[in-house]
Amino acid sequence: MTDNDTFIARIEGEAARLAALASDLSVPVPTCPGWTIGDLVTHVGQTHRWAAHVLRNRVQERVWSREVPSGLAEGAHGDAAWLMEGAAALLDVLRTTDPDLAVWTWGPDRRAGWWAPRMLFELVIHRADAELALGLDPEIPAATAVDGIEEFLHNLPYATWVTRSLAGLGAEGATIHLHASDVDGEWTITQGAGGAVGCERGHTKGDAAVRGPASELLLVLYGRRPPRSPAVFGDHDLLTRWLAAAAF
Repeated sequence: MTDNDTFIARIEGEAARLAALASDLSVPVPTCPGWTIGDLVTHVGQTHRWAAHVLRNRVQERVWSREVPSGLAEGAHGDAAWLMEGAAALLDVLRTTDPDLAVWTWGPDRRAGWWAPRMLFELVIHRADAELALGLDPEIPAATAVDGIEEFLHNLPYATWVTRSLAGLGAEGATIHLHASDVDGEWTITQGAGGAVGCERGHTKGDAAVRGPASELLLVLYGRRPPRSPAVFGDHDLLTRWLAAAAF
């Protein structure tokens, strides 16, 4: 995966891209039902402040994002300036924190370096949400998308709110294969018992498979795009149900 400094640099660019889309906070966001762009910006900015709090204070136990002060009045939305203020604070603490520092995370890596890619892809996906809401076609560089797929699959087994949904599928032993068509990248996901998930990089035949540009695969994994036939092979019903349960 890409090095920590590159993830940090990408955060800066993605935050600016999202801020530039936040001129009308009232626009509904179809890929986040019930949200407007104002809700989306507020969520992302609060998530930045949460991550910065964890890193700055070397937090060792779970803390919820809602417990971290936002600087907003009760019920108010953040705007582009507020978003960039939080991004700047996050970038400052990311740049001055040892990636190997032990801190709390919800993922498998209990160290500070986990946070930079997590915050990057929080931004990438929600920037895509805002673009889709505005009728724009999201553009995600292939190399960034590959990192995003690997970050998603790396964290997926630890996303308990997702694994609970996967446990109800009754798909133990099912396999899903992802194949990037524009860059080197293939992944196989195996559904285990009780919502457990295994993920391996490489080529194997899956019960269902999706082939397409890495950026499309990333958006499919996050539930922002439907898998597009004829790039879907095998058990379409399994794929549809699994993606619906697995989307963050």
